[in-house]
Amino acid sequence: MARGQQKIQSQQKNAKKAAEKKKQQGADQKTAAKAALVHTCPVCRTQMPDPKTFKQHFESKHPKSPMPAELADVQA
Repeated sequence: MARGQQKIQSQQKNAKKAAEKKKQQGADQKTAAKAALVHTCPVCRTQMPDPKTFKQHFESKHPKSPMPAELADVQA
């Protein structure tokens, strides 16, 4: 039965290592995704990754609001 106990301990150890690795990787992806969201809508505070998406958002969600100056020359 010693091998059975060793197998269980080994599985627990490997599961713990995998969980730590997954936790680290998840945090890296979250921080990278958050860093990519650089444009913020002044009306609804939604964050977008690039000016093209920002302009499309602004035109569809806030058609009555005046266009921000930084979006005037962006091609959608």
